[in-house]
Amino acid sequence: MRIIWFGHACFLLEGSRRILIDPFITGNPLAPKKAEEIRTDIVLVTHGHGDHLGDTVEIAKKNNALVICIHELSRILVKKDVEVLGMNIGGSVYPMGVKITMVPALHSADFEDEKGEILSSGSPVGFVVEMDGIRVYHAGDTGLFSDMKLIGELYEPDIMLVPIGNLYTMGIKEAVKAVEFVKPKIAIPMHYNTFPLIEKDPEEFKREAENLCKVIILKPGESYEYEP
Repeated sequence: MRIIWFGHACFLLEGSRRILIDPFITGNPLAPKKAEEIRTDIVLVTHGHGDHLGDTVEIAKKNNALVICIHELSRILVKKDVEVLGMNIGGSVYPMGVKITMVPALHSADFEDEKGEILSSGSPVGFVVEMDGIRVYHAGDTGLFSDMKLIGELYEPDIMLVPIGNLYTMGIKEAVKAVEFVKPKIAIPMHYNTFPLIEKDPEEFKREAENLCKVIILKPGESYEYEP
């Protein structure tokens, strides 16, 4: 599997299918590509905030891609003429031969429409993606919570994509504890340095977490190849 980071919380997982997560491209100062340049089969959205929902609608339409998100957000997105599969925490779906499990995240979640009105868009979530025998846990925007231990025990992710930026998510100290809870083979930090408010040094995270697992630091546009 090839894992490409587009900055913030946006990743593209490339294997037998292409799975794009939280496509905040337009307006993302770190994004190395334009939204129209990205190809994907499936788009996963962890919650309705603009820096995660991002270019979901445009990318899904251009690629004829399936959008997967929590039920309440799916009711909003289906009105935008995209194919949406709504689900809920604890469930799994199997589109295109890929297993996608929705897991909890500890955050807020709302959606701002074109008129500037704030709508409820369900709970924030994370995803465990199993493709080609490899399991990737995208934690979403989240604080630390002890049930991350259960995510580790139940799904045994090979790779954990973990926020470290603080303020809106876990900081480095909490992210290290999250890695301790989940016990992945690989941890890749995300959700940092996009804006001044979440500036963090990923090397500090690496120093603190590398006794727990291998830590891979990517620059926006870089990729990591993982083979089980």
